[in-house]
Amino acid sequence: MSEIIRCPWGDATDELMREYHDAQWGKPCRDERTLFEMLTLEGAQAGLSWSCILRKRENYRDAFDDWDIARIAAYDERKVAELLQNSGIVRNKLKVNAAIVNAQAVLELGSLSDFIWKYVGGKPIVNHWREQAEMPVTSPLSDRISKDMKRLGFKFVGSTIVYSYLQSIGAVNDHIDGCAFKNQFGI
Repeated sequence: MSEIIRCPWGDATDELMREYHDAQWGKPCRDERTLFEMLTLEGAQAGLSWSCILRKRENYRDAFDDWDIARIAAYDERKVAELLQNSGIVRNKLKVNAAIVNAQAVLELGSLSDFIWKYVGGKPIVNHWREQAEMPVTSPLSDRISKDMKRLGFKFVGSTIVYSYLQSIGAVNDHIDGCAFKNQFGI
């Protein structure tokens, strides 16, 4: 039996990271709630490790009403105070407020899916990296999307966060060449 080849970070001993790599990272997503969830989690991750955020993911789902965008957009100061007391999430007021502002911006857009996927012509960009060290943390595309999102009022959407977001939702497939999961989504 041959060993499965993964991207180096996805081959970690951390089971959550491995599951995320194998089942979600790079998989094209058009579901509004999941797209919003990933945008919020990518913003929450700023300055922290992704494995830390993955361990808190279920807590985030509970705290943020299973990613109901309309409900989140209507959160008031009382709900913000409640979230800031929730030890199961990252208790950073700027990040919590960004989730609310971003939900409001998504409602203004009408569709986060349509907004994001238009930048890639509706299909993923498939990059061909031989090793993880070749992979950028930003791109001209993430620069452009970040600038456009900021103009629309989004928060915590710098180019690095946006690039990670594009990877997480499969708009950019950055699985290294040779990774068993690079082509698993029919791309």
